[in-house]
Amino acid sequence: MKVTTLRAIDRWVGTFLALILSLVRKVTERRGRQPSGSVRSLLFVKLAEQGSTVLAHGAMHRAVEMVGRQNVYFLVFEENRFIVDVLGLIPPGNVITVKTGSIFRMPLSAIAAVFRMRALRLDAAVDMEFFARASAVFTYLSGAVHRVGFHSYGGDGPYRGDLMTHRLVYNPHLHTSQVFEIMVEALNHPPELFPAFGMQAPPINGRPVPMFSPEPDEVDSVREMIREVTGRDRVPPLILLNANCSDLLPLRRWESDNYVSLARRLLDRYDSVHIAFTGAPSEREPVDSLVRRVGSERCVSLAGRTTLRELLIVYSESQVLVTNDSGPAHFASLTPIDAITLFGPETPRLFGAPSERSHVIWARTVCSPCVNAYNNRLLTCRNNLCMQSISVDEVFEKTCRVFENRLQPREGKPWAEN
Repeated sequence: MKVTTLRAIDRWVGTFLALILSLVRKVTERRGRQPSGSVRSLLFVKLAEQGSTVLAHGAMHRAVEMVGRQNVYFLVFEENRFIVDVLGLIPPGNVITVKTGSIFRMPLSAIAAVFRMRALRLDAAVDMEFFARASAVFTYLSGAVHRVGFHSYGGDGPYRGDLMTHRLVYNPHLHTSQVFEIMVEALNHPPELFPAFGMQAPPINGRPVPMFSPEPDEVDSVREMIREVTGRDRVPPLILLNANCSDLLPLRRWESDNYVSLARRLLDRYDSVHIAFTGAPSEREPVDSLVRRVGSERCVSLAGRTTLRELLIVYSESQVLVTNDSGPAHFASLTPIDAITLFGPETPRLFGAPSERSHVIWARTVCSPCVNAYNNRLLTCRNNLCMQSISVDEVFEKTCRVFENRLQPREGKPWAEN
């Protein structure tokens, strides 16, 4: 289902359900009565955006410390569960999914998810979608006694009802990984305390992300695929370009012409380097077109050739990834690759991958960042000057510096040389 369709459902159906359920809550929950009892099981509600799910790993780790791995659950759209499984912090059987492939199947899948959540008799639920209505509805319908989420105090965000027991104020000055961990810590405090909350923010990278660890046969298979595509006997030095040719995030996109110019300059600079464009199966045709425009046998397309799990192995076999602000920038933090992320409508101060292998280019135009939780990431901007202000020269120079630093001896390779 298209993102625009999901947003429309969230806006119209989600708002209506949030209003109705808020009225139900006022009737069924006596005024002044607060939830009590210890938290022994916990559900995370994070439906969309696999990249930001990586930023939730610290919160998930804290939840495991609090209630045990077997008692942590996760509700997510089916197409996004991959990254939850890769993080490996909770059992695969504890992941509850909602199918979004069809507007007709989605309601049935959502109802089935609600029944499963309620059967678990959950103590707590944490809504990690900042101001989405659907996640607030799911959090309430989970049946959890303790419910943590952001509340629109005084209209400072989209209306999402009054369905939480622990009603937090969103702080746009904290990194997203900190925000998620704070939401879990809120369960250790009485609901009447909020929105005031006096705890100190946790460190941004206090809990480093777990490194992706594939099976040896998976690595061998991906290496064989790379050798086949590049026509080499060994996996050559690889610089990956994620041109993001889909229409999912048009404002975050760096122009295709820029990627073509960057690829040509890198190939001219390094005789042994191969450039590989990555992308989803739906991007295969436009990515193939970019490769043809580069016009070099050392430039290839991997778009649509890998599963997401195999893509992480490709990252691990490569030296540098250049991408806009999107899921791959966060997936890369699970692997040894250095990632250069181009930021425009959003800020790395909130959404940058907290990794020493993460490198940021941000033009800092006066209109950036313009995408935020309060406007629900919906804008009228049709001219992304923030991305247009990032020059090929700047990205080329940064890529060369990062790549050449990679040539220095490094310790801790995740698996044997190919």
